[in-house]
Amino acid sequence: MADASSIIRLSADDLSTRLASREVSSVEVVQAHLDRIAAVDGDVHAFLHVSDQALATAADVDRRRAAGDAMGPLAGVPIAVKDVLCTIDMPSTSGSRILEGWVPPYDATVVAKLRAADLVPLGKTNMDEFAMGSSTEFSAYGPTHNPWSLDRVPGGSGGGSAAAVAAFEAPLALGSDTGGSIRQPGAVTGTVGVKPTYGGVSRYGAIALASSLDQVGPVSRTVLDSALLHDVIKGHDRRDSTSLRDEWPSFADAARRGLAGGALQGVRVGVVRQLAGEGFQAGVKARFAEALDLLTGAGAEVVEIDAPSFEYAISAYYLILPAEASSNLAKFDSVRFGMRVVPEGRGTVEDVMAATREAGFGPEVKRRIILGTYALSAGYYDAYYGSAQKVRTLVQRDFAAAFEKVDVLVSPSAPTTAFPLGEKIDDPLSMYLNDLTTIPANLAGVPGITVPMGLADEDGLPTGLQFMAPAREDARLYTYGAAVEQLLEQGWGHTLISRAPDLSSTEQTAATEGVI
Repeated sequence: MADASSIIRLSADDLSTRLASREVSSVEVVQAHLDRIAAVDGDVHAFLHVSDQALATAADVDRRRAAGDAMGPLAGVPIAVKDVLCTIDMPSTSGSRILEGWVPPYDATVVAKLRAADLVPLGKTNMDEFAMGSSTEFSAYGPTHNPWSLDRVPGGSGGGSAAAVAAFEAPLALGSDTGGSIRQPGAVTGTVGVKPTYGGVSRYGAIALASSLDQVGPVSRTVLDSALLHDVIKGHDRRDSTSLRDEWPSFADAARRGLAGGALQGVRVGVVRQLAGEGFQAGVKARFAEALDLLTGAGAEVVEIDAPSFEYAISAYYLILPAEASSNLAKFDSVRFGMRVVPEGRGTVEDVMAATREAGFGPEVKRRIILGTYALSAGYYDAYYGSAQKVRTLVQRDFAAAFEKVDVLVSPSAPTTAFPLGEKIDDPLSMYLNDLTTIPANLAGVPGITVPMGLADEDGLPTGLQFMAPAREDARLYTYGAAVEQLLEQGWGHTLISRAPDLSSTEQTAATEGVI
């Protein structure tokens, strides 16, 4: 039997090769990750539910492989699933008490595609309630901790998926990204996260936050692994009215082109003036400057881009998102969906609804519902929601103008490294600013990726480099992201994630020695 400690550190691509050659079995791989979850998740709290069917699924994959059945590239590889996605065999709570214990009668399309490709779901990962938050502290089931330093946040809302991958509890995970909920956690946990082009991956079965912004995407430890997972989940879904009918290229092939060398030669890279500068941590700016030098050294042309509407993107986003959220969450009314709380002495339907929503929703959800309802109310719709949609159009135009001059845009994936747990939980405005660099891509529907770009000098915690490409050009992200990832790791002499603290030990500190 292969050594479990080495199995959990293999990439999904390496695991797929070893599984295909039957050097290792899916049961061994899944058991190694279940053991890892049992050993460290008490400290990390990346998972809300661990599947009791994972080993049986893995055994079935092994049986069919031995029988000579045709298997997909990732067959037998385990994966974690963000709790925003419906799963027919596990609770799907979206991190909220109002859905506690709810097991859906169907799978989300992306989950069904995982099963069809013979990946093995390990369980459901923690998240900010209904994906509202940037730290995974707003989960009704307690916060997730950053594996690099357990007193720090793992980002949000998908901190559970990012932490599970960073802690070697899973080689792959699915997340959702409404304003950066895949990319910002990726940046602060040293993982790779991708927000696909809006409509490129089905949202059917993803519990909605803001329907015009939400997008499901991959989380991994390498660009190639994210590409392999993206190839599984991409494609049109007739059950999703926003799903694109495009024929997508192989993203794994695109990533391999980046790894082949020379992919950055002649590439025009735009640096958005509005996505850097004041409010960015010194260590983040230092690593970003080094990444730009690396791009230039590899033959890319770095061009400064002015996108004036980006300054207003975060304000527009926090009107559009709450407005859509207040509409989407109206269904949790004690009658149609979710828990029901009957007040003492019973009362009217309105009384039951009020009691249910008071008990079932957390503070951030209530805050955004109130804000969104106000923005949509008579007399304020044009002043707030309507104006925000006009800003959204300006953001889209700025992207279009930028992509006439450059092939991709780059920025830090987050303005700071992971902040201490509890530091910003009572300061929502400060919390919202963590999505400063990621929000524009969601407003415009363009794809984005975060790639680890080193550790900050002042705290030894991960930073992330973000690439954004035109809509439908996700392949560019994988080619250029893989090329930069390879160049960075060649300079470091190791992968960034290999520097993460050993969670098996009792001492949990950031990797401040030999900061990259």
